[in-house]
Amino acid sequence: MSFSGYNKEQHIISLFAKDDALAMDELYGEYADYLAKVCSRYIANQEDLHDVLQEAFIRIFTKIHIFEYRGKGSLKAWLTRVVINESLHFLRDNDSSVFIDKDVDLPEVVADEPDIDSLSINQIADTILKLPTGYRTVFNLFVIEGKSHKEIAKLLNIKPDTSASQFYKARSMLARMLKEQNI
Repeated sequence: MSFSGYNKEQHIISLFAKDDALAMDELYGEYADYLAKVCSRYIANQEDLHDVLQEAFIRIFTKIHIFEYRGKGSLKAWLTRVVINESLHFLRDNDSSVFIDKDVDLPEVVADEPDIDSLSINQIADTILKLPTGYRTVFNLFVIEGKSHKEIAKLLNIKPDTSASQFYKARSMLARMLKEQNI
């Protein structure tokens, strides 16, 4: 359905407001793939990813009545926030040591930036997924979600210095891994 003035988000919200049986199907069909990709930035194991997504959709469907539509994109942003929060909750509950700043030897610090022009987006995303969980989580929150180290620290119950340290180590490790792919 593509006609002037049609807004998929408003349509889905209106279905929920009317308690329409199709509301959940519409929302799931429109956003499930996107939300799975968001979740996969934090949760590497497929079984865990499915569990986190299921919990996120339960939360979405039970809390959508409190969602306040604020214009195009606001529903997608809210859904994304729910999935990220569920992912972080899962990580905190299942491995509290994942965000402890451990001294990890980085064999060599990559002085120059890797040549990423020859790599596809999928190769870069796959390489990010190979980072240790704590590094990957801080990297995603800082680079992709645009959170400050202070905000990350609050979300993960760590110190801002720990967030900055894990980001530095993630960036160095990622640069080394990407450089190795170009050899």
